[in-house]
Formats: sequence, structure tokens, C-alpha cells
Amino acid sequence: MMRQLFFGFNKTLKSMQFSLGKAALTRLAAALKFMLRCSFIFLLIVALVFSQVDGALAARSGGRIGGGSFSMPSRSYSAPRSYRSSPTRGYYPGGGGIGFPFLIPFIGFGGGGLFTLLIFLAIAGFLVQTFRRFREEGSEGTVYSNPNPNISIARLQVGLLASARSLQADLNKMAQTADTGSASGRVQVLQEATLALLRHPEYWVYGAADSQQCRLNAAETVFNQLSLAERSKFTAETLSNVNNQLRQAEKSALAQTDADNLEGTGAYLVVTLLVGTQNKVSLPVIQEAEELRQALRQLGSVGSDQLLAIEVLWTPQAEGDTLSAEELLTEYVDLKRL
Repeated sequence: MMRQLFFGFNKTLKSMQFSLGKAALTRLAAALKFMLRCSFIFLLIVALVFSQVDGALAARSGGRIGGGSFSMPSRSYSAPRSYRSSPTRGYYPGGGGIGFPFLIPFIGFGGGGLFTLLIFLAIAGFLVQTFRRFREEGSEGTVYSNPNPNISIARLQVGLLASARSLQADLNKMAQTADTGSASGRVQVLQEATLALLRHPEYWVYGAADSQQCRLNAAETVFNQLSLAERSKFTAETLSNVNNQLRQAEKSALAQTDADNLEGTGAYLVVTLLVGTQNKVSLPVIQEAEELRQALRQLGSVGSDQLLAIEVLWTPQAEGDTLSAEELLTEYVDLKRL
């Protein structure tokens, strides 16, 4: 009896040890799998982070030309002249009315009495209102009937082969010499930039254009948002001339690459035009070269009396810097191949 109990207890103990060992192995295997998964995820994250860092550290210089403000011209008036009365004159321009000596000849000598007086009072009121209106809308100032008019904000982007080195050089020279502190200077920048692009259609590869209408009090915010979105694509703003404030990075501080890469088919140059204007601008959807040409001509024809603000941005700016096809398609998602 005791022997049977011993063998039964031993058998139960062995089965328990086997069960415990199997459970421990199961837990160990699960732990190893979890550790392997964590390690894989960690390595994947590290690889992604370092690949983004490498892309961010890659030189992507940018240039910027622009200036202006979203405010209507201020009014200026000269004080109206006043006249003193004289014994021989009954009209008082500075006094704001018509004197009785002027009316006496008509009233006292058959001018119609009270009816004539009423007529002359009506004429006097009309003349006073007309005088005030001409004074406010005279050549010394302009009155805008709508203090918060509609403003057009237009954006035009052109992707070119980076072999267009002359265009890049033209933009660099323009940034160094342009007068961006005056309305006439900013119009000249806009015209020269559009002309430089129009002269090199053989380098056009991509294009995009859009425009929107907004009120004057919101136009500056919209314009700045578009500008910041484009400038954030630069690693460094290596050359800028905004409101006659010229800034240029030292050449030693610029990351240089092999200049021969500029001749490759995978290198590009992107030019962006941002324009804020009082007149309505409706740019075509860019799908082919002719539509891009039409949009450039439309922006280039904006006059100094209508142009409020402009920015010309381009990348790469530094000599030897390149923009790859992958970078172009990733950063400039709105560009369409022509």
C-alpha cells in the first residue's frame, strides 16, 4: 500500500515538474519574442531618424527677394483756403455760406422774392456738398470707399533643370542689387524675375499656380503663411534682400557638393513667386508650358499702383548645391510635370 502511494506521489511530482518546466519555457520564449520585436522596432526607428537627419543635414540653400506691405496709401490734405469779407464782395468761401449782399440784387429788384431765396439756398447747399466732395477726392489724396477691400494673393512655382545656371546667377545678382524698399523697385524685381523665367522655357520641367481672394485685414497673414511654408523648405537662407536689408551667408559656411552634379538629370532648381495685389488675379491651372507662360505674363504685368507685396524665392541658391528629384517631389507636392 505504501509502495503504491510512493509511486503515485513520485509520478505526480514528475508531472508537476514537467508542467512547470514547460510553462517556464513558454514564458521564456514569449519574453524572447517580445525582446526581438522591441529590438526590431528600435532599429527601425533609429534607421528612419538617421535617414531624416541625413536628409536634413544635406545642403539646401535658398534665396529670397521681396518687400512691401498690405496697407493702402495714406491720405494727405492741405488746409482749405479762407477768404475774408470785403465791402465789395458778398460771397464768403471761408465762412461756409452765401451772404445777403449777393442776394439783395435778386430779391430787391424783381428777383422773385421768397421763391428766389429758396432756390439760391438750395444751390448753395449743392455747391457746398460738391466742394467738400472734390476736396476729399482731390489730387492730394485718395479716399477708398471700402476700407477693407478684396486682395489677391498669387503663388507661381516653376521647377527647372539645374543646368539653367544663368537663371540662378541672374537671381543671385538681382538679390544683391535690387531696390526692394520702393514700389518701383519691387515692380522691377517682379518683371525681371518673370522675364528671366520666360527666357528659359527649355529648362521648364514642372509648374504650379494658384491664387486666392481675401480681405485686406487678412491678406498679410495669408501672404506670410505662404512665405514661411516655402522658406521652411530651405536648410539655410543663404542670400536675401527684403525691404533693402541685404543678408548673405559666408561661403565657408555653405555645404558644397560636386559641381558636376548640376549637369545630371536628377538635379533641379525651383523658383517661387508670391504676389499680393489689389487687382483681381486668377491664374490658370498649370498643365502644360503654354499655361505656365500665360501665368508668368499675367503676374509680370502687375503695375506699381496695384502691387502691394512680392517675394521671389529659389532653391538651391549656393553654387554647387543641388536639389534632387526625390527632394523636389517630396517638398513641392503641388508641382505638375509639363
